[in-house]
Amino acid sequence: MPCYRCGARQTDPVRGASPWQRGVRNESQVLICPDCQRLHDLDLDACATCGSTALICRLGEVECRSCGDVRLARSSDPLSPAPVAPPPGLSAEVEAALNRVLGRA
Repeated sequence: MPCYRCGARQTDPVRGASPWQRGVRNESQVLICPDCQRLHDLDLDACATCGSTALICRLGEVECRSCGDVRLARSSDPLSPAPVAPPPGLSAEVEAALNRVLGRA
């Protein structure tokens, strides 16, 4: 999954914690690259209880990692934006990666 702001994709991680951050934007889980994390206005969803943007979205629920508040994701909201299309060239990159891993010529 690419960074939701700039479209950069993760590379193979080195040992240790990933420098990429997870967040929730428009009721969907997103990744934020280290460069975009330096921006102050990431436009992420915030917890209605404590105001934190440390949210995770899983199995139709949004959970705040700061206060533990859990709510249902509003995935059927007619005002929510349409899903973002994958960046151009993604299918070719995936095919090339599979060929490398599977040893295809």
